[in-house]
Amino acid sequence: MLDAWRMVAARRQFEGSLPLSGMSRLAGTLADTDGDCRFTLEFGRDALDVPFVEVRAEAELPLVCQRSLERFLLPVSVVQRLGLVTDEAQEAALPEGMEPIQPGPDGALDPAGLIEDELILAVPVVPIDPRSVEVQAEWPAAVEEEVRPNPFAALAALKDTKK
Repeated sequence: MLDAWRMVAARRQFEGSLPLSGMSRLAGTLADTDGDCRFTLEFGRDALDVPFVEVRAEAELPLVCQRSLERFLLPVSVVQRLGLVTDEAQEAALPEGMEPIQPGPDGALDPAGLIEDELILAVPVVPIDPRSVEVQAEWPAAVEEEVRPNPFAALAALKDTKK
């Protein structure tokens, strides 16, 4: 845990790597948890004096292709600037493109959780390996329906003879 406000005041930057196996929320969407995520966290203030943390993360996520059902590595590169806010009213004042994040009551911020959140958001809803071959399905040609006699045709004939 970091004190976000102290990190902003000191303009701190952290670099490192985290194993995918340590990301329990992300693990449910992955084929397996082999690999690492390289990250950089930069704390500071922008030109409008808005406190921020910028998350940069790169990883190769092992996913299951929904076209071929085979494992593949999806290269992910995330760059997201998050504006630090103390209450919901400050969210509207954030510059365009900056997402809000509210640290805990004492400024506590979980850096590993931030990185995991950004990777979760980077996983596609339907993962498809770009190298997989598109499946061409050929549906059978329209089959002509067998013409069956109408069971009420005999009744229609009786109705016509009454007149």
